[in-house]
Amino acid sequence: MFLAQIPSELILFSMLYGGAAVASVIAGVYLCLRKGNAFAADVTPPVSLRRWAAAFFAVAFLGHVWWYLFFIFSGDIYSVSCLVVAVIDSVSLLITITGTLLAMLQDRKRPVWPVVLATIPYVALLVLNIGYPNGHYIIIAIAYILLLYVIFSIYMVFAVRQYGRWLRDNYADVEHKEVWLSHLFVIVILLFIIIYGFDTGDITIAYLVQFINFILFGLLLWRVETLPQLENTSMEQRTRQTLVIPSNIEQLLAEHCVSTQLYLQHDLTITQLAQAVGTNRLYLSHYFSRQGMTYNAYINDLRIDHFMSLYREATSARQPITAQQLASDSGYRSYSTFSLAFKQRLGKSVTSWMREMAQ
Repeated sequence: MFLAQIPSELILFSMLYGGAAVASVIAGVYLCLRKGNAFAADVTPPVSLRRWAAAFFAVAFLGHVWWYLFFIFSGDIYSVSCLVVAVIDSVSLLITITGTLLAMLQDRKRPVWPVVLATIPYVALLVLNIGYPNGHYIIIAIAYILLLYVIFSIYMVFAVRQYGRWLRDNYADVEHKEVWLSHLFVIVILLFIIIYGFDTGDITIAYLVQFINFILFGLLLWRVETLPQLENTSMEQRTRQTLVIPSNIEQLLAEHCVSTQLYLQHDLTITQLAQAVGTNRLYLSHYFSRQGMTYNAYINDLRIDHFMSLYREATSARQPITAQQLASDSGYRSYSTFSLAFKQRLGKSVTSWMREMAQ
């Protein structure tokens, strides 16, 4: 009888709200307690990334609890308690998601403390409003925190692009190591959530945000589980002056990479190739840069040449072949990655090239 008096849309919203809170706490506990990965058992993600993501999930859970208790016991959006909850929620959310996103970028360490310092004016404005109530303080505070999110979003665009260039300079296989889609998607969602946090009048937006919470949590958990820990080159950078830099680098690459078909090794890094050649990663990277290419492009060229050679041999011997199998035999774990690299190299798809070769 009591439930019959409650609007159905409120019951549905409460279920979504509670479900999002439960999902966040389960994800946070999972990241803290489980040592291995459930989604990608062969991947070891960065420890810092797991910790920051767990902190974000904890903040998301506590945020749901704080706002639930606030609307149960107060509900006055103009009260001091509302300002306190808003400050804690928005600041902790901004700091933890910043730490999580920066931990995904493994080209270099990026500190979180500038974001912490940047939130001080926001907190000061809301504290000032508590002592001297004035709607202008709140408006300025809202505009300021949204500006912080916009600035951080712009920064992440450039940081992710820089990280992508670093990947291609150091790794032959960049699949599952790139993070731009996750970053852009998460940033857009966070901006939407912040806007929603200051607009509680539209029930449709409230529903939508809870659905987006589930997508956000799932996407973030997937990214944490599938992003591998990449090698740290700081030691090599400190010792680069003691390493011998050979002058016949092109000949050494031909002997130790091309002739031995080392390029067929999955996840071959530039550091591993440099060790095989007898030089250091920084010099080898500089060599590829002088040739106007990245390390990733160099390995891709060798693998694609290998693919075309295998194809010609198979067709001459009239053997049954598939492009997927030949791509795998050429060092590619993913056919989609091979197909994209092939099209970038030849300007045509794999099937078009094979069709031309068959004529």
